[in-house]
Amino acid sequence: MDLQLSGKRALVTGGSRGIGKAVARALAQEGALVALLARQEPALREAAAELAAQCAATVVAVRADTTDEQQVLAAVREAERLLGGGIDILVNAAAEPSGFAAPPTIEQIRADYLLGEVDTKVMGYLRCAQAVVPGMRERGWGRIVNVSGLGARQTGHAVGSVRNVAVSALTKNMADELGRFGIQSSVVHPGTTRTERTPALVAAKAKARGVEPEVIEQEMAAQNSIRHLVDASEVADVVAFLCSPRSRAINGDAIAVGGGAPRSIHY
Repeated sequence: MDLQLSGKRALVTGGSRGIGKAVARALAQEGALVALLARQEPALREAAAELAAQCAATVVAVRADTTDEQQVLAAVREAERLLGGGIDILVNAAAEPSGFAAPPTIEQIRADYLLGEVDTKVMGYLRCAQAVVPGMRERGWGRIVNVSGLGARQTGHAVGSVRNVAVSALTKNMADELGRFGIQSSVVHPGTTRTERTPALVAAKAKARGVEPEVIEQEMAAQNSIRHLVDASEVADVVAFLCSPRSRAINGDAIAVGGGAPRSIHY
């Protein structure tokens, strides 16, 4: 299927690693011109060079901290300059992934931690959208995909649930408000996902428990109904479709990309 992404200009936040980097790769492979946005410049430029070579595509780097509005605005202007025009596609993935440390209990949650997570994952997503929406509206077309997480549907990490539910609510409001201008928004909920950080996480857990890494991987895969540890590239395949003109029938909805959460019905 041709996703009709050739020549579209995409901005991917959190694009130097993990799901963001995988999404950037998928878009570049489909012919999109891609700008990666992240905070750490060495890793950011290394990722852009790697993807440009892999995909034989235009992939550029723009540095910004999404908690800073002026940095976001400057980075979007730079991305537009480097890509030769306005941003058609925004994928928001700039947030710290959960699952790498034990979550705080309700009694342990501190205001600075909660507000920091919301500032990054909710307000950060909003700042980036606010920077690109005027141009999308002027051109009459745009796609915004927000990477949230299955914490929006599960307990066990109160801060994770708060930030992910908020991303879903923000996305639906964007969809209803902007849909009439040709700008469609959707949200994806990854679960436990294999990224470049997974081997170190698996090795640490295996060492702590005195078991082989394969045991930890099997346990991680067993959390979903397909018994397969979903790879970031598989999440990226879904996101690439949502970024394309072919996703016309989807607006404001949440798409779970975690391999199927057992025992839950969402309708």
